Amino acid sequence: MPDETEHWEDRLEQYLHEKGLRMTRQRQVIAREFFAITGHPNIDELCARVRRADPSIGQATVYRTLKLFVDSGLANQSRFGDGPARYESADVDHHDHLICVDCGRIVEFRNDTIEKLQEKIAASHGFEMTDHEMVIYGHCDAPACVARRASRGRD
Repeated sequence: MPDETEHWEDRLEQYLHEKGLRMTRQRQVIAREFFAITGHPNIDELCARVRRADPSIGQATVYRTLKLFVDSGLANQSRFGDGPARYESADVDHHDHLICVDCGRIVEFRNDTIEKLQEKIAASHGFEMTDHEMVIYGHCDAPACVARRASRGRD
């Protein structure tokens, strides 16, 4: 884990230096909390976590710092449906997402057959694929979601 920590710290320090900015204590706390998260936090979830670590750090500081992470290429921002923007470390391997429309659960997956098919489809339409996102929306099998659907008569 120390190597991963040094990796984002070095890259962030370099980006801040290039932009004429410094690594503040607040940025350090926010970075430490963000890069320790597995999953796809939204700004409110990250703020709650940062505030537990340092109650003096406000939401605006977290938002600006998260924007620095995205601008520097250290984080990716995604919007799933009409929900809030969600973030994850850019160091994760490419993957796609399944989103439960009932509870918001996010499942990451990778399928090489799908990846190759997407490239083939792009090429057949005269596109050279440079990037893509695939999000599949549906209903998960969590007991609470199944019960909720059953109570609405849509199981």
